[in-house]
Amino acid sequence: MVLSHRLGEWAGHAPVLEEEVALANIALDLLGQARVLLSLVGDEDELAYLREERAFRNVQLVEQPNGDFAHTIARQLYFSTYQHLMYGQLAASESPLAPLAAKAVKEVAYHQDHAEQWTLRLGDGTAESHERMQRGLDALWRFTGELFGPVAGLDLDREALRERWTAMVTAVIGKATLTVPEGPQSGAWTAGAGREGLHTEPFGRMLAEMQHLHRSHPGASW
Repeated sequence: MVLSHRLGEWAGHAPVLEEEVALANIALDLLGQARVLLSLVGDEDELAYLREERAFRNVQLVEQPNGDFAHTIARQLYFSTYQHLMYGQLAASESPLAPLAAKAVKEVAYHQDHAEQWTLRLGDGTAESHERMQRGLDALWRFTGELFGPVAGLDLDREALRERWTAMVTAVIGKATLTVPEGPQSGAWTAGAGREGLHTEPFGRMLAEMQHLHRSHPGASW
C-alpha cells in the first residue's frame, strides 16, 4: 500500500504519458494486493487511514521518496525483483496466502520487467541517464537488506530468496553498464527497521498526506 501511494505521486509528473499510465497501473496492482491482505486481518480503511506511524510494518525501502525517475526505477528494480521471488515461493507453498500469491506473481512479473527495461535504457543511455541511474541504485542499496529478514507467519526460504535476488539484480545492473553498490545493505541505525515499526523521516510526511482526508471527515463515505 505504501509503495502504491508513492507511485501514485507520479500522476501528472511522469516524464511521458505512457509512463504515467504504466506507473499508475503498477500502483493499482499493488493497491489491489494490499486490499486483499488488509481485509484478511481487519477493516481496510481503518488499517490504512487510522493507524499511527509505528503501527505500520512496511520495509523502509518502499517509503523512500520518489526522487527523480531513475531513483524510482531503482526502487522498483530492488522491490519488484524481491516481490516476484517471494510470491513465487508462496504460490508453490501450502500457505493460506498461496491463492493471492498465484495471482499477484503474474502482476509483479510485469512490474519487474518494467523496472529491468528502464534500468537498461537509463544505464546504457546517455551520460546523464547513466549517472542518475547509478545514483539511484547507490542511494537505495542500504535499504535492501531488510527485505530478507524474517516475517512472522511466512515460511520462506530466505537464504534462497536472497541468493536469487542478488543474482538477478546483479545481472541487470551489469547488463545496464552500471555498478553494483559496494556499501552495506543495511545500517546499524535500522535495527528492527520498518517491519518493527521503525520508519525514516519521509514516511511520517507521506502518511500525514495519505491519511489527511479520511481523518478530516470521519465516517464519510463516497
